[in-house]
Amino acid sequence: MTHVPVLYNEVLAGLNLRPGGLYIDGTVGAGGHSAGILEATDPDGRLIGFDRDAAALRVAAERLAPFGDRVRLIHAPYTALAQHVAPGSADGMVLDLGLSSLQMDDAERGFAFRHDGPLDMRFDLRDDLTADEVINTWLVDELADALFEFGEERHSRRIARAIVAARPVRTTGQLAEVIARATGKYRERIHPATRTFQALRIVVNDELGQVGQVLPLAVQALISGGRLAVITFHSLEDRIVKRFFRQSSGVVEEGANFSSPTLRLVNKKVIEPTAAEIEANPRSRSAKLRLIERL
Repeated sequence: MTHVPVLYNEVLAGLNLRPGGLYIDGTVGAGGHSAGILEATDPDGRLIGFDRDAAALRVAAERLAPFGDRVRLIHAPYTALAQHVAPGSADGMVLDLGLSSLQMDDAERGFAFRHDGPLDMRFDLRDDLTADEVINTWLVDELADALFEFGEERHSRRIARAIVAARPVRTTGQLAEVIARATGKYRERIHPATRTFQALRIVVNDELGQVGQVLPLAVQALISGGRLAVITFHSLEDRIVKRFFRQSSGVVEEGANFSSPTLRLVNKKVIEPTAAEIEANPRSRSAKLRLIERL
């Protein structure tokens, strides 16, 4: 069964696609959004896709092979955009910042605690920092600060102390068990390890730093009237996107002084999955889509 990405129809509609255009998928993943863009811009729309994950690119290459030379895939982070796309040349761009099902379901990648595997969590296996290094070498205060800042984990100090006491912790299953024991059975909708795993993934891949870097690069790549669609999955990255969009579209916040707007907000109210989509794909429940247009 072909995986349908989150907010698929909303992204395609929001990008205002047209034949002959050049589109960028900064997080190509399994190629779901990319395939939709290429189908909607038939016969001569072009797409450049970026991904840090070589395994995802292999899947995308197979899925997008029928589109031939209309597709160019690049093994690089989306922050390499300016090295491959000329300023003012792209008609649209999509960034789906969520973790893909391919990554979540591969135990060897170490992203999920439901599948026991090594503590890796790297999007790009060429990078040096792993979750294992963070868990087994960082000081208690460093670890606690990271869990609080990037996981919004209110039990961060307790969890950090438990992790250090349990070292060495080598697998996702071990780590989840340490966290569960440390936090006890307090009532929450999510597993007690969820926020810690989010924080580790963000740290290992510098996710928030990458999002902050790519937004102005994406705007520079767009033609006048070109659109950028960004899907976020947690409040930290959504806050970065929302603030950038508001500032660049001339929305003045208290105590701020902004220059003339360079963007127009396409949707002033964030777009979220329908109840039907959430039922079909529970992982979509926290997704938020924001769209802007370059003036």
